[in-house]
Amino acid sequence: MPTRALACAIDVIIQLMVLSGLIGLLFGFLISEQSSEALAISLVTIVVLLVVVGYRLVMETLTRGRTIGKLVLGLKVVRDDGSSIRFRHALVRTLMWFFVDFAPWFAASPGIVASLMNKQGKRIGDMVAGTVVIRERQQAMASPPLFVPAHLVTWAQSLELSQLPDELANTARDYLARFTELQPAARAALGETLGQRVAQLTAPAPPTPMIAPAFLSAVLAERRRRELIRLAVIRPVTTGPFAPAPTTNQYAVPAGPFAPPSPYGVLPPDPVPTFAPPPPAHEPTPATHNAQGWATPGSNQSGW
Repeated sequence: MPTRALACAIDVIIQLMVLSGLIGLLFGFLISEQSSEALAISLVTIVVLLVVVGYRLVMETLTRGRTIGKLVLGLKVVRDDGSSIRFRHALVRTLMWFFVDFAPWFAASPGIVASLMNKQGKRIGDMVAGTVVIRERQQAMASPPLFVPAHLVTWAQSLELSQLPDELANTARDYLARFTELQPAARAALGETLGQRVAQLTAPAPPTPMIAPAFLSAVLAERRRRELIRLAVIRPVTTGPFAPAPTTNQYAVPAGPFAPPSPYGVLPPDPVPTFAPPPPAHEPTPATHNAQGWATPGSNQSGW
């Protein structure tokens, strides 16, 4: 309620600024033309209705559920199934907001009472339009808990995920994060839709039947595992006088009990040559090889 009230206050301030400018221009025109009082009242009423109703209607239609106040505070209007609203939803919400929810002849109380009594914070306009206001900036849960069942680990590791776009993966992750907040019917329908879209872009299919949320969780868990391994790969990128000394093993992973496994298996350590003092010139020594496979200095022409 406080967040929505603050967003509404921002929108009202913007509307008042626009109204003051338009009414000032309108009065200047009416005075210059010496128009009648009835015409002046009619034009002012039309301008007020256009700004108050048109602002919300146009903004929520063009931005798919956001006004400037909602955009600033990270709020968005969506349909009950989580999809974006359209013109008819914005029209119903706007008309109900102005004539019912916060109408002056109702002391602006129906919308507040309905929001406090509804578990999703819906006002009457949201109930009629089939919409709900959600918070886009979810800070409490950055990512839902993802997992792969033990008997499907081999299948998950064989998945082809190169065709899965980031936008669809983020949508599936948001769906799992808000899984318990959705209505059962909308939750099932949205899960099936996302599951089918992800299944069309990944292969092979799971060996055993899976419900849509479990399938999405397994795919996203494997995708995140591969991404973490990729990000753990260390490559020397620092340049300058304080750059670390380069190594030949550019795919080493950080050591420690929580270090991710190397995607290229166990790599051998960097070879370290062993140097020995050169023998006297009158005693030629044949080249030998140490345990690392490097030739020790000898009397051959190459010096090894």
